[in-house]
Amino acid sequence: MGLRVVKRDGLPLWKRAILYLSAVVLALLIGAAILLFLGVNPLDYYYQMFTMGTVNNPIAYKTFMNYIKELLPLALTSVALSLAFKMRFWNIGGEGQFIVGAITATYVALAWGPKLPTAVTLILMCVLAMVTAGLYGLLAGFLKVRFGTNETLLTLMLNYVALYALYFVGETKADWNLFLQEQSARPVFKSFKDIVAFPMIPIGDKFKLTSCVIFTLIIGVAIYIYLKYTKHGYEISVIGDSAGSARYAGMKVNRIVLRTVFLSAALIGLAAAFKVGSAGVLSTAITDDVGWTGIIVAWLAQLSTGMIFLVSALITVLQFGSTVAAATFRQVDSSFANMLQGIILFLVLAADFYTRFRIVRVKKGGKAHE
Repeated sequence: MGLRVVKRDGLPLWKRAILYLSAVVLALLIGAAILLFLGVNPLDYYYQMFTMGTVNNPIAYKTFMNYIKELLPLALTSVALSLAFKMRFWNIGGEGQFIVGAITATYVALAWGPKLPTAVTLILMCVLAMVTAGLYGLLAGFLKVRFGTNETLLTLMLNYVALYALYFVGETKADWNLFLQEQSARPVFKSFKDIVAFPMIPIGDKFKLTSCVIFTLIIGVAIYIYLKYTKHGYEISVIGDSAGSARYAGMKVNRIVLRTVFLSAALIGLAAAFKVGSAGVLSTAITDDVGWTGIIVAWLAQLSTGMIFLVSALITVLQFGSTVAAATFRQVDSSFANMLQGIILFLVLAADFYTRFRIVRVKKGGKAHE
């Protein structure tokens, strides 16, 4: 007698929803057990984390503004990664593509910002960040279709190429390096907040919403339509199911792969332009790990564009709220959110496995039993 994994016919939507919700609840319970071990009341900690310290806080609007700024790059990066993942091209290079886009956008702001109108500079920041990040991602795509290289390893290594390039421009004092402040004795990135910035939309007396919110939502809707109702989106789904079937149907698979990889990386570059344009300065930590977290978000959301925005919002609450809670509970580091993310991902993937497959016992003679 042995065990065999067989495909499940399918579970009703309500059962799947209960399974996923149960996985998240179980993860929170595991987190609560860890908090108890550390001598922290889980209810108090989770209250601080999920409210992000905004209750009875006179400057809660600033917290929410910062929360939105953290959410947007993660949501857009996750949507971009889902494009490649739907095609089973494992783009693990979000971090590197984000860095390339951020460096490009910063260069445009510093070199051309003082000479050009703000609107033109912002457009150039976005367009050129998309182009350079897209080409950086396209390098891995080209090597994949031309030589059959492993895109997971290649995009992973390209992350570190971009990261060390960022360290180089951030630590090298030289006449050519316009990224650094000339007056500072030590290397410090130059701010361009007074030169160019994305416009803010005032809501009420104090709260201001960055215009990047509107652009990100429009892009999210456009990607949803692109994937669901266009020929290109259909081609992506067919290749994701079977590249061989796509070739048999006459699709130019290599061209579609290159096109989609470029679009995926370009959107990550756009997210970087939004992030650096809102911050007004480049930094070696400009990504905030959105390239890595975006992978988790895309998979937790089952590569659904709409769900990606919801999961991004929840993950950002975990990250942002944990930082706030860590200021109250000294025993818990702000990286507790990363551990909780990992537990949630593991359990949700386990639940997803159960919705797709079942394990049966196979007796001699080939008869299977649950």
